[in-house]
Amino acid sequence: MINKPILTFASWVLISFLLIVGCSQTTTSNPSSTVSPAAQTTTLTVSAAASLKDAMDEIKPLYSKQKPNVNLTYNFGSSGALQQQIEQGAGVNVFISAATKQIDALQQKGLLVDGTRKDLLKNQIVLIAPQKSTVVTDFKDLASPSIKKIALGEPKSVPAGQYAQQVLTSLKILDQVKSKAVYAKDVRQALNYVESGNADAGLVYFSDAKSTPKVKIVATASEKTHSPIVYPIAVLKSSKNVDAAKDFAQFLSGNEAKTVFEKQGFTVADS
Repeated sequence: MINKPILTFASWVLISFLLIVGCSQTTTSNPSSTVSPAAQTTTLTVSAAASLKDAMDEIKPLYSKQKPNVNLTYNFGSSGALQQQIEQGAGVNVFISAATKQIDALQQKGLLVDGTRKDLLKNQIVLIAPQKSTVVTDFKDLASPSIKKIALGEPKSVPAGQYAQQVLTSLKILDQVKSKAVYAKDVRQALNYVESGNADAGLVYFSDAKSTPKVKIVATASEKTHSPIVYPIAVLKSSKNVDAAKDFAQFLSGNEAKTVFEKQGFTVADS
């Protein structure tokens, strides 16, 4: 009769202890379960033509305000080089080319998400010279003996170089200036050659010329002298975050991005 109450009391103590431990474990596990989802981030890699650098850098914080959990990583270069990277398996979510040729090639290989390709922007080809230059007043001056070096994008991979070549061909001066060409890996390098005085003149996009006070625009090429300058955008099938990539592509077509693009010298394609 004496053992029964003792056993009952011991059982009660054991049960109370287990309940306290159980509650303690439940309490400490809750914070991590609520914090983890909020801390998750999505990373988007955006490959874009070099001429878009200033505009895309300005757009980045605007998008981050709306989507703080999306981390944008940019990869700038010539459209041809970016196309090759994608074809070789680079982990790219969104591609913005400075010409339709590169997007066409990726589409033909089935690398684009259906329905995501669209024309985003337009641009112009301009003739530039160092700010203090007095020897270049028109495209025809490029054939003059006083002009020794002309900065151009490499036509095989740089759309700006391809457009420039078309302009020079249309004006019937390509053969006269070929030997003067200093080819750049992308349009920004061509701009830099003129900025630094390493070239007497250059053919770049209007948006690039507008980005620096070190050069002046001497002339603007007629649209009749080159193919339409269009910047298409598309989401890649290789993207692991297709929905997020689509959202960012849509943002670039919105009013906030449009304001930035126009300030940087681009024309919105649907305007």
